Amino acid sequence: MALRRVLPVLRPYIPRFAPLSTAPAVREQPAAGPGALPGRGSAKAVRAPVPAVDFGNTQEAYRSRRTWELARSLLVLRLCAWPALLARHEQLLYVARKLLGQRLFNKLMKMTFYGHFVAGEDQESIQPLLRHNRAFGVGAILDYGVEEDLSPEEAEHKEMESCTSAAERDGSGTNKRDKQYQAHRAFGDRRSGVISARTYFYANEAKCDSHMETFLRCIEASGRVSDDGFIAIKLTALGRPQFLLQFSEVLTKWRRFFHQMAAEQGQAGLAAMDTKLEVAALQESVAKMGITSKAEIEDWFTAETLGVSGTVDLLDWGSLIDSRTKLSKHLVVPNAQTGQLEPLLSRFTEEEELQMTRMLQRMDVLAKKATEVGVRLMVDAEQTYFQPAISRLTLEMQRKFNVEKPLIFNTYQCYLKDAYDNVTLGVELARRECWCFGAKLVRGAYLAQERARAAEIGYEDPINPTYEATNAMYHRCLDYVLEELKHNAKAKVMVASHNEDTVRFTLRRMEELCLHPADHQVYFGQLLGMCDQISFPLGQAGYPVYKYVPYGPVMEVLPYLSRRALENSSLMKGARRERQLLWLELLRRLRTGNLFRRPA
Repeated sequence: MALRRVLPVLRPYIPRFAPLSTAPAVREQPAAGPGALPGRGSAKAVRAPVPAVDFGNTQEAYRSRRTWELARSLLVLRLCAWPALLARHEQLLYVARKLLGQRLFNKLMKMTFYGHFVAGEDQESIQPLLRHNRAFGVGAILDYGVEEDLSPEEAEHKEMESCTSAAERDGSGTNKRDKQYQAHRAFGDRRSGVISARTYFYANEAKCDSHMETFLRCIEASGRVSDDGFIAIKLTALGRPQFLLQFSEVLTKWRRFFHQMAAEQGQAGLAAMDTKLEVAALQESVAKMGITSKAEIEDWFTAETLGVSGTVDLLDWGSLIDSRTKLSKHLVVPNAQTGQLEPLLSRFTEEEELQMTRMLQRMDVLAKKATEVGVRLMVDAEQTYFQPAISRLTLEMQRKFNVEKPLIFNTYQCYLKDAYDNVTLGVELARRECWCFGAKLVRGAYLAQERARAAEIGYEDPINPTYEATNAMYHRCLDYVLEELKHNAKAKVMVASHNEDTVRFTLRRMEELCLHPADHQVYFGQLLGMCDQISFPLGQAGYPVYKYVPYGPVMEVLPYLSRRALENSSLMKGARRERQLLWLELLRRLRTGNLFRRPA
């Protein structure tokens, strides 16, 4: 199917690109008024001093917790760091269920692992925990944590069926697809080697509708607790992943071609926003490849779409994949290395086109509901072979719904080598098109899987080489976004990290940049059941902080919970400081006779 058939399908659900310009961007300045900060408006006002945050003060960190909850936390975190137990946890859970029966087994889970990491079974049962945490300054990112309990073989089968087009299955599809963007049976079970991330496998369109209804109920549940909550969604829950896989390949090849042309013009190795192609040289190179006539090529780059600079940057280039341009009718993208034209997409069947349309419709329904209720949508990152399409579709939703304030948040994985380029491009595009930038920064959940897949299939490892390199990338991306927040009062960022050093770095930079917590531009996020010594002191000091809150029936959440405990073993081993603080608080309460105190 030609690209011209794909993009008109997208058009009803995606707003049109604003005219591009290479003129200097004008940053929106907050209006001066009583609440204006020094350096952020003409009026200066005295703001309440920001309380000091002490992550070692156990009395403040665990003020919201009853003693038995502290003991449970200590037990669960210790068991999760015990390799011998984790290696046999599935057998132990099976035996416990057989011996106790379903009812007692559920009670045992709620008293231990489930009760520690999961908020409750449904939208009603989670409300007390959400209200309790809210009273101590901690909000919620709701996440319905149910996963199908599939065997690895079943998962592989579903993945191969849902990621392969009909044209590829019957042999009439293209053989020019990149290995990275093809389904591979050895990595069909996307749950393997994943940290703290749910995985959805496509079954049928009815199942995707069911996931959408679940997300709608999440939005309603979050809206009942507060007017500034979040819910987490995954795009692989909302449609057939074949489209994400193929659209990711299109976007990656198009970006790769830009960098190949940049290398021809002597600009290899520059940062994304520093790379600018001379239009005349670009037109000549494209014409030599025989893609289309020179007249059509010249029509791609007009004063209306480009401005008067005579150069094209990566944002200008990316905008050409749009139904308004002549390029949209072409089925191919040039490969500068081989000099050949390569197919962008296999042809789609009528049913595959409908499946793609429905995915976009579901995204639109969720965003409109979130707008009505006042809840923000956080689109989770996924594997690198899906992520370019996920980021692009999220960006389109941001264009449409982030006009007045950030409603849609994109997720940037800082363990990726191109994380900084992705963040800077997102910020710059929001500036140019005058919508509100919203982002969540994470280190990443797919490291082991991504690294193994790249090595096995034979493409460049997309992950930073060391943990230290990832930390440096995280802080670099974060610093760039914080600098943007200093000049743009409507931009927001979620710092999703369990690393105290990263949180301290953020607090220090906020102070240096005069970013006051009362302005709610910088949010902090941690998993429920982890790092309370970070979350609650921040919340009680007035910083916007959120727990990532999974919920769902015990047996339906157990596959996710079981895998999370196993694959988070390295994180749990690193929770030694948290266990030490829990011990100190228990001993303090014992020494002062406060074992039976209630949270106040």
